Formats: sequence, structure tokens, C-alpha cells
Amino acid sequence: MNKLLPLALLLALSACGAPEPDIDELAQEYLFLELSMGLHDAAHVDAYFGPDAYKAAAAAEAMSLDDIRLASGDLARRLAAVPTNDDEMLAMRVAGLIARLHALDTRVAINKQEYLDFDDEALALFGSKAPDYDAAHFQAILDKVDALLPGDGPLAARVEMFNNNFVIPRDRMDAVFTAAMDECRRRTLEHMDLPENESFTIEYVNDKPWTGYNWYQGDAQSLIQLNTDFPMYISKAVDLGCHEGYPGHHTLNALLEKNLVEDHGWIEYSLYPLFSPQSLIAEGSGNYGIDLAFPDDERMQFEKEVLFPLAGLDTQQADLFYEVSALVAQLDFADNEAARDYLNGDMTRDEAAAWVQTYELERADKSMQRTRFFDAYRSYVINYNHGKALVADYIERDGADADERWARFEKMLSSPMLPADLLE
Repeated sequence: MNKLLPLALLLALSACGAPEPDIDELAQEYLFLELSMGLHDAAHVDAYFGPDAYKAAAAAEAMSLDDIRLASGDLARRLAAVPTNDDEMLAMRVAGLIARLHALDTRVAINKQEYLDFDDEALALFGSKAPDYDAAHFQAILDKVDALLPGDGPLAARVEMFNNNFVIPRDRMDAVFTAAMDECRRRTLEHMDLPENESFTIEYVNDKPWTGYNWYQGDAQSLIQLNTDFPMYISKAVDLGCHEGYPGHHTLNALLEKNLVEDHGWIEYSLYPLFSPQSLIAEGSGNYGIDLAFPDDERMQFEKEVLFPLAGLDTQQADLFYEVSALVAQLDFADNEAARDYLNGDMTRDEAAAWVQTYELERADKSMQRTRFFDAYRSYVINYNHGKALVADYIERDGADADERWARFEKMLSSPMLPADLLE
């Protein structure tokens, strides 16, 4: 690793026409800027496990948002001039750094309340924008749910009443989630090699705008937090076990650390900027990983045979639960519509919550919580559904069989791929 150079010195050398630093030195500058941004935006740096000296240097420099923006633009220009000479990995590294800097500039603008249109913001931060769907699209799905759960009163209330039969009791939650996580891990290790020392810890928390969160600690260790503010349905055990753990976030971060930071010395991957193109692949792969690890009816079988008994739940209506859940999952893109209109000023908070309740079949309090997520994370919502769709198209292209899907998935999680690379 190159010795850390003060950012001011690096910029001065550049301005004086001194020889350009090598790619590793440019990566140091980038890391310094991201850590500097983290001092203004607490959510920006999702994980950092690099040298403490960089954090100390950023704190000491205390760059303003305007200075970060200026330095970021300068760094992006110098990165664009780096000759890659048909070196594919170097070209991907340069492209990744430039994309992250573009996202950083956009996050600076947001923190300065210089807001973009929702779709423009998503493209600038995450490298893609989600398709539009009108209310009629979701209503057609709701009609199918209504046919499965006929009765009086709002459909959302009927779905909630039915789903209440499948809530994990609080005193059984840890046993259920531990069993689910263990199975997700077992299935992942059948197809992928992970660092021998990798492990995770589960914590149960409250008062969060999300259901689950993986806080990567470095050295192949993760803290996985689960929010118990709302009822946790039996299906969430596998969903979160895969998404937050295996082959989702924990797996991705462990592989990036091993393959890019340790093996290649790419120090920029010791930091995960939440508002960057990496998140579209992270969230998309986290959601797709559920289907990859539990194809076809294997999930239902595991849940019926293992998780339902651990939770003390009756399987009598399980098949109907899965049928309803599959339809409700098709409503995921309604989240984007609520966030888009709310953040663009075309919906009030109450209207956005009502949309979520109507078209995503969420309970009233959970719908209002969703608007808190929009406030905190803005266009980030596209990464879950649109990200999954892009990842699925990439992994399953050309009729790939199960082995090829796992091979492509591992390659994606182990490389500096950008969302645009999923389309090639």
C-alpha cells in the first residue's frame, strides 16, 4: 500500500503540472473524499474497514461540501486520463471510481438541498432508473389477490388478517432466524467458497425505517440487525437470511474484501458508499439470491418442514399463504411510484402512505414507516426491485442452468461490476 498523501498536496501537485500519481494514489484520494463526505452525511459510508489513518486525516481536514465537490470533479478528470492499455480489470477499476465520484457529487448536491428529479437522481447515484407503472398495472394484481381472499372491508386489512396467521412469535424468533440463516449459509457454501473465518451476529432492534440491515465489519464479519417494530412473517426468515447474509450482503462484502482489497490491493473497496452504483448490485443480488438459493418449491418445503414447527405455526393454509405472497411480491414496483411522486412533490406524505397501503397492501403504520424510508434514502428504493430484475436478467441469460447461474453470481459478487455491465 502506498503511503497516504495529504489531499491538499496531491491537488497542488496536479495543479502545478506534476506527473500524475498512479492509480493507487488516485484511489487514496477517492477514499479520503468519501470519508470526508461521511462527516456531513451519517448514512453515506455504510461500511469502512480500511486504515484508521484515512479517517483521522479526513477528520483533521474537515472539508466543506463545496470543497468535496471541487476535489471530486478534479479527481474524476484525472482518472479519465489514466491509460488502461487493454487491461480489462484496470479499465473496470477506473470506471468504477469515476462512477462512484459521480454519485458522490450527486450526494453532495442532495445534502445542499439541490434536488434532482427522482429518475435523474437514481441514474446519477445508482447507474440506472426504474420503469414506470400506472395504478392499473397494480390493480390487475390486486384483483387476483382479492379473488384469493374474498370478503368485506379493504383488501389490505384482509391480507393483514390472513397474514397474522403466519407471524413468528417473539420468543421463537431467534430460533427461526438462526435456522433460516444456517440453511441459507449451507446452500451458499455448496456453490461458493467464502473465507474460512467468515461469520455474523444477529441483533434485534427497534425504531428503524428498515426491516433488516447488514453492517459489514471487515475481516469477513457482519452485524445483522432485524427490526421487530412490526410483525415478522414466517417468510421473512428466509428472505432476510438470504438477503442480509447468504448469498446476499454478507457474502458480497466478504468476497469483495477478499478478491479486490486483499488480492488486488484496491483500497477503495474497503469502503462501501451506500449511495453509489454498488448498491444496485448489492440490493439486486440480495433479493435475487433468495431465488437462487431456494429454487422452485425447495423454499416452501424447507419452511413447512423446519421453520413452521420452530415457530409453532400451522401449515394448513401454507399453500394459500405462498400463493398470496407470490402475488403481493409482484406489487414491489409500486414502492418506486410512491417514492417518485412523493420526492418529486406530486404526493403529500399522507398520499404516499395511502398509495403504499393500497397498492402494496401494507398496514397503515408500516405504510407511514415507508415514507420515513423515502425521506432517509430517497431513490434508493429502486435498488431492491429494479436491481433484482437487472441481476436476474444477467444471471439467467441464454437459459443458464443452475451451475452457470451460481458461477455468474459469484463472478458478479467478486468483481467491480457496474449496473451497465449487467446489460452487456
